Amino acid sequence: MVRSSLYLSAAVCLALTAPAAAQTAGGTPKLSDGKVKIGVLTDIAGPTSMANGKGSVAAAQMAAEDFGAGLNVEVISADHSGKPDIGSQIAGRWFDVEGVDAVADMQGSPIGFAVQNMAAQKSKIMLLSGSTSSDFSGKACSPLTVQWTVDTYNLAKGAAKSVIDAGGTKWYFLTVDQAYGNALTRDTSEQVKLNGGQVVGNSVFPPNTSDFASFLLTASSAGANVIAIAASSGDTVTALKQADEFGLSAKAKIVPLQSVLTDVHAVGLKIAHDAYEVSPFYWDRTPETRAWAEKFFAKAKQMPTSFHAGVYSSVAHYLKAVKATGTDDAPTVMKQMEKERVHDFFAADGYIRADRKMIHDMYLLQVKKPGENKGAWDLYNVVQTLPGESLNRPLSESPCPLVKK
Repeated sequence: MVRSSLYLSAAVCLALTAPAAAQTAGGTPKLSDGKVKIGVLTDIAGPTSMANGKGSVAAAQMAAEDFGAGLNVEVISADHSGKPDIGSQIAGRWFDVEGVDAVADMQGSPIGFAVQNMAAQKSKIMLLSGSTSSDFSGKACSPLTVQWTVDTYNLAKGAAKSVIDAGGTKWYFLTVDQAYGNALTRDTSEQVKLNGGQVVGNSVFPPNTSDFASFLLTASSAGANVIAIAASSGDTVTALKQADEFGLSAKAKIVPLQSVLTDVHAVGLKIAHDAYEVSPFYWDRTPETRAWAEKFFAKAKQMPTSFHAGVYSSVAHYLKAVKATGTDDAPTVMKQMEKERVHDFFAADGYIRADRKMIHDMYLLQVKKPGENKGAWDLYNVVQTLPGESLNRPLSESPCPLVKK
């Protein structure tokens, strides 16, 4: 386990004395151990470290600094190394020994699934930003887990319709063999068919694959005019580069289904231009997103991804609920989180549904052509706003056992 103080200078232990807006009748919050402790479990040094990693720690620290007045807040962090067993061991120590009240980010759905049952048994809140399988708000939903940022269902629905409307009707998938990759391909395939498209094949590959040649050639020979990459940052970047090397960008639409800002920054506009992406956040969309992104850049030395923005938003909302209720009791705090709407730069009017999905608008982005950008991080055009309710699975169809039918 590595504490965030080893990584970033402002790793937080806020013991601020300003009076809280809402406290118990006795004047002080009833915290089980005198503090609110938040653990950021993420990929610090691995292939998704730019998309999550130190930036997720920085985002949680910023939320604690902005909303921790009147509370004793501590933010710690650890690197799960992409391994569910390591993630479980860290979370177990956090819950049993370190007194962690809530876990944020949880980069990687396998890590999220590994920790979720433990968190529920020990009455701890999970704020998922980097765990994206739609099963977290479906058959595997849990009363103390909120999927905050994005899931494979709304990514799939947004991407399928927009790409098919643009003429991409024959889809071939490159799927990382992990929970979120398989869920992303499953959900997108369903939406492709519902929108009149055709799935012509799927190649499943192990994480951290270095050679996509055979998969890409198979996709081309199958007659695909869409090659959809269902993977996280490291594999997405490799696949994008090799698709360009094989000249496939001229023959098919390359759609990185879970791409983020840092992926496009890594490969460059020459390779990624015109690719579509569905995202809950883009730093240069509004004055509010730009203002927050500039503060984030000063701390993290990069522009924020949607995962970073989701970590900040979820931790801020959690701390508001702790202050409003005057306690860190997880069920009580979760009820308050459900009660209050989310109004910030990330979500204009977000809310937590019974299936523990935070509903907010998403955006169809298209990567700019070389020369259109005004700076190194000016990478997208915002094509369309996608209303949150229209992108998420209707509650009437939800397999989540928390939903009353």
